Amino acid sequence: SEDETEEWQPESKAPKRQQKAQPSEKKPAVKRQAKPKEPKESKPKVPRKPVERKPRAPRAPKAPRAPKAPKPPKAPKPPKPPKPPKEPKPPKAPRATKGGKKQQALAGGRWSEGPSSSHQPYGVKKEEPEEDFAFDEPSLKRQKTSSAPQGRPTRLPTSGRAFGEDLNMNWDLIQLLSERTGVEQWVCLNISQLFREENTIPFIVRYRKEMINHMDADAVRDVQLVLEEIHALAKKTQTISQTLKKEGVLTAELEQALRNCRTADELDHVYAPYKKGSKLSKACRAKQLGLESAAQALLQSPRTLDLRAWVKPGTEGLSTVEEVSTGVEQILADMIAKDGESLTHIRSLCDNSMVMLQSSVSKTALKEQQKEGHQGKPKDIDKFHLYCDFTCSVQRIQHHQTLAINRGENLKILTVKVNIPDCVKSDFCGWCLNVRWKPNGYTREELMKILRDAVEDSYKRLLFPLLSRSYRTKLTVSAEKESIAMFVRNLRQRLLVCPVRGRVIMGVDPGFRHGCKLAILSPTSQILFTDVVYLHGSQGNREADKLRHLMIRYSCNTVVIGNGTACRETEAFFADLISRRFFQPLDVSYCITSEAGASIYSVSPAAVKEMPDLDPNLRSAVSIGRRVQDPLAELVKIDPKHIGIGTYQHDVSQSSLKAALDGVVQECVSFVGVDINICSETLMSDAAGGNSAQAAQEKPAAKGKGKGKTKASAAVPTLPNPLDQTCIHPESYAVARSFLSLVGGSVDQMGRPELRQCVEASVKCQGLEALAETLNTTPDTLQLIIDGLTQPPGFDIRQDFEKADFKRGIVSMSDLREGVVLTGRVENATLFGAFVDIGVGRNGLIHKRYITPDKLPADQRRRSLALGPGEKVEVRVLNVDPQRGRIGLDLIRVLR
Repeated sequence: SEDETEEWQPESKAPKRQQKAQPSEKKPAVKRQAKPKEPKESKPKVPRKPVERKPRAPRAPKAPRAPKAPKPPKAPKPPKPPKPPKEPKPPKAPRATKGGKKQQALAGGRWSEGPSSSHQPYGVKKEEPEEDFAFDEPSLKRQKTSSAPQGRPTRLPTSGRAFGEDLNMNWDLIQLLSERTGVEQWVCLNISQLFREENTIPFIVRYRKEMINHMDADAVRDVQLVLEEIHALAKKTQTISQTLKKEGVLTAELEQALRNCRTADELDHVYAPYKKGSKLSKACRAKQLGLESAAQALLQSPRTLDLRAWVKPGTEGLSTVEEVSTGVEQILADMIAKDGESLTHIRSLCDNSMVMLQSSVSKTALKEQQKEGHQGKPKDIDKFHLYCDFTCSVQRIQHHQTLAINRGENLKILTVKVNIPDCVKSDFCGWCLNVRWKPNGYTREELMKILRDAVEDSYKRLLFPLLSRSYRTKLTVSAEKESIAMFVRNLRQRLLVCPVRGRVIMGVDPGFRHGCKLAILSPTSQILFTDVVYLHGSQGNREADKLRHLMIRYSCNTVVIGNGTACRETEAFFADLISRRFFQPLDVSYCITSEAGASIYSVSPAAVKEMPDLDPNLRSAVSIGRRVQDPLAELVKIDPKHIGIGTYQHDVSQSSLKAALDGVVQECVSFVGVDINICSETLMSDAAGGNSAQAAQEKPAAKGKGKGKTKASAAVPTLPNPLDQTCIHPESYAVARSFLSLVGGSVDQMGRPELRQCVEASVKCQGLEALAETLNTTPDTLQLIIDGLTQPPGFDIRQDFEKADFKRGIVSMSDLREGVVLTGRVENATLFGAFVDIGVGRNGLIHKRYITPDKLPADQRRRSLALGPGEKVEVRVLNVDPQRGRIGLDLIRVLR
């Protein structure tokens, strides 16, 4: 029927796209393989219809009329039966008319360039404006993709079954990945396949937009982390199964229980009784005594169970009825604790209750505080005074609070516990006794007492610790992910600060006793001069003359001062000289930059190799100056953890943090590109990972700017391809040339106004999608090609980002008053607020409660804090505490 055909079509077409309208499909991979068989089953039904209509053939007895008129030509009329084969066409018609679009063709295993079934009204997920804002929602919601891929067909290279079979688990990988990340299943399948092909995140985000539904790098990285966690879980499960098999304790039930585990906590819970070196669990000892059948009998046939029959005098654990009862109780408790339905029910009870996290001062810390000679401990306790008597719901606790409590617990200053309401225990025990574990038939009171004690023991000894560990793990993992995500956003914005080009710069590493270290750098970051001057002593006037001589000699009108020791005094010294026009005829300005990590870098092997003849203190001044000339090129040399951004970086998983930070460094280098004539070895090594691992598609190295495709092959051609200096990937070079021919341009015209005019005219006349269809490519790829061909030579994506602030005067903290409105720049973003440099030598804090959606631009409302290093803001002073050096600020707006 037509209705059956309508139901069949989305299932056969959609799996190639995994339409958003069908997120409830549990195993799309299986359906994709099964669907092609359905049309074959429908074909046999079609011939049956002509068979039923064959009775009409007797009407052909018109043949007897043939004798009346010997008209042999009319005899061919019986070939009318061929008409029934035309009847199958009506079922095909709905396919062609589905959604009012052309039928999508599948040729050679690939989708055609025609419109896909996502044009159907139910295929495209339209988001309401309210859903575009996820400011206060957890990271799981923010990872959702924002729009459908514009109706373009999306390639699903392999079925999801292939991924699941590799893991050998009882759940579907793609479905679990989608549930964990909140990303559609077809996107998860594509991302999994792209990572299996060893593509990097920068390559995927730039050149495979249509396959990932235009997700950004952070969202793809989140999916990658969860995918790695799932693979690690499956690998650990296989290792445990092999270990238990060798020990001869792996039963079919135990193997299925291991394969059903969806988290590491569940796996540890199932495996705990069988771990080597651990004490044999009470239930295992009771099973070794043969009491498992007695426990089963208590549930299935309690009328016939007589515990006295199991008594064996002289055998430990079976010598009395009480010992037999205890063994049966322990087996039942273990069965309840490992039952999937029981675990699901108690978790649902907890989700509907107010579960609290409580922290207090530990006994160890109190004893240390009372001892004499331990002056440090009270100070440590004071650092955690907010959490010495702290209670909060696990649903409402903030990420930074979780990390602070964990740090206090690791230092043995705090004691932490999870409080689950008593109503959960009573409801769970009642459900077990009356529903799930209710005995089959009449049960004597002594047997019911064993069952009641088993349920309570299971909750108190097994389930409550499991739930506590589960809550602590979830809170920690969520807080670590958010902390790493905050660190990644801060690092990206710090690396992408707009460089200051074409200037001779003086880098200053301020100091008192050992003087201020100077380094004068050329516009290409070459070292012109280094020296040490003593600005804060009796020789200040003589050193000022020396500074003027150097700045006029090298035509230097820009000073960069590190924000370390003696920064305020050095800033005041230069500001005074500038106000007196001491450097005339030069118009000198200065800026303050972070020197975090400069000292560590100055003694690193990379710095020694790069500047072997310089003193380590002078290397710091060189690094400070270069951070303003080209922040990306200089900061990639330093371990991201030492750049001075983020919080709690030492309390999170170091492997996850390193992987995320290395990924964002490669991403930034890949998007910006490098000038291989002057770039450092460190920058090239980071650039090498920015593209696809498929060597056949890698471009050779070329002189000049290479954006995003810096991984070079061994052979370097003598004549570089002009397209190598663009953001176009080598796999699209042929399409780029075809596009140039189509618009009447040439490679020599790249970046010129005349080519831009030709391209804009063609796009306006024919439309981007029509041109993409003509060139047999996607609109996203064509747009990238247009950008690469029309961008001017030397284009830098960082030109749209903020530059360093240069100034000629200062204000002090004593000048601040409540209510004063100032402009500043965000120095660091944390989980609890943003620190802003307002030019008084001390950063002020905008607490997260003052960073509200109405104060933010629309494009920044999807982030958890929405502010990052380098952003200009307008703030109002709320309070000033000179003694503690604290400034409270309120955000007014973000300046653009």
